[in-house]
Amino acid sequence: MNTLPLGHLFLQIAVILIACKVCSFVMRRFGQPSTIGEMIAGVLLGPSLLGALAPELSVWIFPPATKPVLNELAQIGLTLYMFTVGLEFRTDLLSQRVRSAFSVSFAGMAAPFVIGALLSGPLVRQGGFYGDGISHGMAAVFTGAAMCVTAFPMLARIIRERGLAGTPAGTLALASGSLDDVAAWMLLAGVVGAVQGDVFLVLWTILGAGAYLLVCRTFVPRLFKNSNDSEHRLFERLGMLLVCLAIGAWFTDQIRLYAVFGAFILGVCVPRGKLADYAIDKITPLTTLFLLPLFFTYSGLHTEIQLLNSASDWLFTGLIVLGAVAGKMGACYAASRFCGENHADSLTVASLMNARGLMELIMLNIGLQAGIISPRLFSTMIIMAIVTTLMAAPIFEFARRRAARNHQV
Repeated sequence: MNTLPLGHLFLQIAVILIACKVCSFVMRRFGQPSTIGEMIAGVLLGPSLLGALAPELSVWIFPPATKPVLNELAQIGLTLYMFTVGLEFRTDLLSQRVRSAFSVSFAGMAAPFVIGALLSGPLVRQGGFYGDGISHGMAAVFTGAAMCVTAFPMLARIIRERGLAGTPAGTLALASGSLDDVAAWMLLAGVVGAVQGDVFLVLWTILGAGAYLLVCRTFVPRLFKNSNDSEHRLFERLGMLLVCLAIGAWFTDQIRLYAVFGAFILGVCVPRGKLADYAIDKITPLTTLFLLPLFFTYSGLHTEIQLLNSASDWLFTGLIVLGAVAGKMGACYAASRFCGENHADSLTVASLMNARGLMELIMLNIGLQAGIISPRLFSTMIIMAIVTTLMAAPIFEFARRRAARNHQV
């Protein structure tokens, strides 16, 4: 009888964690965040490198029978991760820089969205980039949404690590990035619902999402209101919170909105305070150190750069990268300057908003699983995500050096 080699899964996990650690170490030496190393490690372990150089070894390490298990673990990691992203979402920041945040966010959404939508036209005509039955309209919306997403969690970590929290540039970047990602996820939800091809299913998704948001906004703050709990009480309340997370992820998956949406919305609705901080402290280490690397590798197993085997494929890849950078960074910089920010702060905000990171990978995986995009476009967009995320750190550091010199003057 053919049984799933579950024991082999632990070898896979060890290989994945080692590869991610090595790549993250190398990237940190170049001033890059660990996320970049993990993204690259996932691609290297997939068919783009390991599968091309040593196909037998690749199949032995990642046999098809274990991939579903790897995917399930990765999805649990993603759900927990998006929950912590929701917990870190600061709605209060919007009130501090309303005009600038909405201006930068709108520009950072509109410009890359339009560029992505325009690029989808020749991609549709070329063929092989989208799933069967995907209309030009759905292709345009998904491509535009994928172009305008921001790596909000990475943005938040860079701002905290560099001591920019509470500064004009840090506040503006956080507020704009959070608005960007919420809008991008709403676009994605609409496309995923439309792909079902059934008006009832689309309506079910929309009504279900509205009901879920209403329930979370009404009852979650009451259930988990702030109090001076002891460590033991916080532990018990975290258990209750995880039960709500599981129910929310199950419900949003049932309405075909994916579990990550339910996790994020629940996290946003939890009141900020001791419980939210406690949940972040307890969940983040396991998620980022153990579970998320599995998602990076699962994404890498579907990244086949060799599919881009013609001059036109690489031309489209170059156009997507250029469009993503010009649309996101250029528009955010221009909007920030228009709102009265100085050059250094505007460049800081633009560099952080331009990074796609893990949020892009999540969106692309949803698109691939839903049959919206093909592995060919998936690989193209992965390259865009890596390039734009690589750009963030050096441009950010350059901007902060300029800011420091201006301050000294």
